[in-house]
Amino acid sequence: MCGIVGLFLKKDDLRPRLGDMLTDMLITMTDRGPDSAGIAIYGAQGEGHKITVQSDTPVEDFAGLDIALGQALGAPVAMKQADTHAVLTVPGDALKPAAAFLEARGLRIMGAGEAMEIYKEVGLPRDVAARFDLRSMGGTHGIGHTRMATESAVTTLGAHPFSTDEDQCLVHNGSLSNHNSMRRLLTEKGFAPKTENDTEVAACYISSRLAEGANLGEALEGTIRDLDGFFTFVMGTKTGFGVVRDPIACKPAVMAETDDYVAFGSEYRAFADLPGIDTAKIWEPEPATVYFWERDA
Repeated sequence: MCGIVGLFLKKDDLRPRLGDMLTDMLITMTDRGPDSAGIAIYGAQGEGHKITVQSDTPVEDFAGLDIALGQALGAPVAMKQADTHAVLTVPGDALKPAAAFLEARGLRIMGAGEAMEIYKEVGLPRDVAARFDLRSMGGTHGIGHTRMATESAVTTLGAHPFSTDEDQCLVHNGSLSNHNSMRRLLTEKGFAPKTENDTEVAACYISSRLAEGANLGEALEGTIRDLDGFFTFVMGTKTGFGVVRDPIACKPAVMAETDDYVAFGSEYRAFADLPGIDTAKIWEPEPATVYFWERDA
């Protein structure tokens, strides 16, 4: 049992409040997942790409990291630190060498892209949110997860969201039964999962479909055909937000839509503090049906 939340803003005036609203939604799902929590925020795009990294010893590992990386790349690097995570902004053409440099220093890469930042750690959702000051973060859309571990150990890398390509991430409630066979197929395609978590397999699958030219809706439709088990997926991309449930749909899910936003929650109470929720269209997403929204790039 896990808790999922998501929020896709249609209007710009709510963007400064995205982190605050998502945090309230996340904390509401604590009893569905007290082991770990995480949020992906799609914020303002600037020049370059963001790489979110995590360290168990941030004081030592982050000291002078931006300077060292800048020297290695021969280009300026900006760094924003939040507790055990740091977001480094590098030139767009330097993303791969920057990632290799960071991994060689023992840092864990949470995700990368032009807009996406990922923050996740072991602990209660309210504590994780406070450590990263998630309430202060703005953006266009975001997804979050509270985890009750069933398939793998309680670790930072086992927490959701999982990112397997630029500006792409996934959260999941459920369990996949064919993740081992899919892991082998995806590795052959160049999308090898790095952890034992079945959710990362699903994320790799969707990323592989997007890389083949599918749009978000088509990639999510493929999960119904190719992934076995019980699942509710919420996917984020640079411009999109999508939801799909398996054909049996035994995992709880509810959605809400107003002129200002689209929201997803594992339970209705996740929407309690959203503005205008009393007049929102509210529905339970149908089994084996894809819902997705996208904005102009």
